[in-house]
Amino acid sequence: MGYLKYVRQAWKAPKENIPELWRERLLKFRREPVTVRIERPTRIDRARSLGYRAKPGFVIVRQRVKRGGRKREKVAGGRRSKASRVTKILNMNYQQIAEQRAQVKYSNCEVLNSYWVAQDGINYWYEIILVDKEHPQIVADKQLGWITKPEHKGRVFRGLTSAGRKTRGLRRKGKGAEKVRPSQRAKERLAK
Repeated sequence: MGYLKYVRQAWKAPKENIPELWRERLLKFRREPVTVRIERPTRIDRARSLGYRAKPGFVIVRQRVKRGGRKREKVAGGRRSKASRVTKILNMNYQQIAEQRAQVKYSNCEVLNSYWVAQDGINYWYEIILVDKEHPQIVADKQLGWITKPEHKGRVFRGLTSAGRKTRGLRRKGKGAEKVRPSQRAKERLAK
């Protein structure tokens, strides 16, 4: 594997291993807009393991997501029981939300995968690997050509990326995971 092994080790505890660089990056990330297209991945080891290749058709986006609970919108009128809870319960993790926001910004691309880059007390930063669906090199690629097909359109909104599958509980198999397949809603319908 070579140098990527050492890059991976440095990223296991970035605050302790490279504190000055970590501080500089956070200061830079905070000044940037919410969605930023970047030239090359910050974590090359992670990006390569998730399918990134340095060829035309790949887009890397750094997405910032606010930490903390999501607040429900203020109720216009009337008293409803669900309005009494201020916190909005979303069955999504921050990484999936970051992927969806990047997808909205880059609608001509499809989300391949994403990974964590940094966090502080207020924000999370994720880098999302996007693939241009119409790029001729991507269409001709034997390993990545599947993402250009119409059935993979909007896969991030259907929970088909790695972060989405984690949210849906699809990382588990066998005993204890009987209620997650084919989907949680389907199991509820079958139970009635």
